[in-house]
Amino acid sequence: MELEQHEPTARGLRRYVRLVREAMGLSGDSSCVQLEPPVNAYLALEGRLSSFPALDVALTWDEENGWALAVEARCCDELLVLSYLDTDVLPPPRSVALFATSMLEGHVSRHPDPPRFRTAGSPDELPRLLAGYA
Repeated sequence: MELEQHEPTARGLRRYVRLVREAMGLSGDSSCVQLEPPVNAYLALEGRLSSFPALDVALTWDEENGWALAVEARCCDELLVLSYLDTDVLPPPRSVALFATSMLEGHVSRHPDPPRFRTAGSPDELPRLLAGYA
């Protein structure tokens, strides 16, 4: 899926990420959205994981796998995905917040493999669902 900056689907994705940020209780703008395929988003989190106390934590979203919780590897600016939220490519913002909060509190979610809800660019309901958040 390729999105134009001001179309409803792109606006909806930015608002959806903002709603996740608000559900997490995060202040400031700690997120970014990439509209080129594969469409994805990044949301920096406050706090650390006890198993990776020196690494920053983030939520990531992509159009194929939905949300994942990751840590930022210091050596190469790459993200190490620890677990995917394997319920839906576009779950309610509150569900995403509960997933991340649970992981930050030390509860282990064992979904390290990408769920592959869809293939990037495939015709389906995702653009319409995102536009609904606009």
